[in-house]
Amino acid sequence: MKVITTLLNWSLINGVIPITIDVLSLVALVLVVSRRPARRWTLTFAIAAVFGAALGFALAWYLGDVKNDFGIVLAISTRAWFAAGVAGVAIALVSLWRAPRRRIVLAVAAIGLFSLVSAAGINATIGQYPTVADALGLATTRPLHLTKRTGVIPIVAASQPLWKTWQPRAGMPQRGTVGTATIPGTVSHFAARSAVVYLPPAALVKRAPALPVIIFLGGQPGSPETVITSGQLPEIMNAFAAAHHGLAPIVVIPDQLGASQLNPMCLDSALGNVETYLTVDVPTWIKTHLNVLPGRKNWAIAGFSEGGTCSIQLGTKYPAMFGGILDISGQVAPLNGTVSHTIRVGFAGSRVAYRAQTAPALLAAGAPFSSTLGIFVVGHDDVRYGPETALVERDARAANMDVRSFVSPGTGHDWYTEQYGLTVGLPVLAQHWGLTS
Repeated sequence: MKVITTLLNWSLINGVIPITIDVLSLVALVLVVSRRPARRWTLTFAIAAVFGAALGFALAWYLGDVKNDFGIVLAISTRAWFAAGVAGVAIALVSLWRAPRRRIVLAVAAIGLFSLVSAAGINATIGQYPTVADALGLATTRPLHLTKRTGVIPIVAASQPLWKTWQPRAGMPQRGTVGTATIPGTVSHFAARSAVVYLPPAALVKRAPALPVIIFLGGQPGSPETVITSGQLPEIMNAFAAAHHGLAPIVVIPDQLGASQLNPMCLDSALGNVETYLTVDVPTWIKTHLNVLPGRKNWAIAGFSEGGTCSIQLGTKYPAMFGGILDISGQVAPLNGTVSHTIRVGFAGSRVAYRAQTAPALLAAGAPFSSTLGIFVVGHDDVRYGPETALVERDARAANMDVRSFVSPGTGHDWYTEQYGLTVGLPVLAQHWGLTS
């Protein structure tokens, strides 16, 4: 059992598995192109490689830019890995011409390897599946056993910031804990999947201090579990806690989608009452199950991609609830497919109602946001969401929000940007809360 667990935790980003796939693919390529007469076959394979690469880039352009199946502009590295895979498959297919049985077997195996190395390369560029278990969809997060708090425990306002008065308790674990929890849509009637909760070490001791809370929303497609696996949230939070005597915020990752392929856009609409779920049901559950500090200053709304769009929507619409916003690669406006489709399914056909829910309109309507901290993060190579984030950031500054902005070096619209955004945004939020000096 221990061996299986170890294998499932092997990295798909670097290490033994990617290197093995690369080496086997290179060996397969050498064997496939070793045909006589060498001059004629070299020219044939070269033509196949060029044609395959061109076809791969064309397909990536069509699927990513024309049909926009992925909702993002694919990075050059992602397109290159896809094109390399198609080129390899083209070479293997050409080698089947008048080939003996053993070469046919070799070519078929090579096609599998070339496809695999392409997939591994693409995965490494976006960080979607860090481990074997993640790629197989084997959830490792277990349910948290939280008891509903009876009555309201009064929390006296501290005269000093927590970082000045906190002393780690005896027996405090070195790492926080992560678990799933059911947050029912009592008021909204939204059918959400299980949420995920992160509790830092300081929250796991007797007489634990009340802590700030982040409501973090992942992207679409995805699930709360994806923020744990692809987003590496526990690792980032634990590193922060280790550097601050076990102190870190409590993080609640609710489901704002209902299913991976859905996108209700964090609104109350015919697609579901997600806005009510996130601003009524989720906060009520947090207050009755978790030891969190009251007051807007100690509550932040954060998210990546579609979740980032939600964070600026809800943070500006509910300033009395959220004093902090962390928008990682969000959009200017909620989007479900095309703009016309969005207006039809989410706004009952009203373009006016749609415009009122865009970030510029919400910022203008709620200004000034002088007591709200807004943190905006985008990948340097994100040519689609980068300009949108810059536009929202500009409008947030115009609305008198306390704005901090960061650019993730060398990343696009991928999970590396989310990891960077949480890593750089967390210290800013912690200082804002008085959790750190």
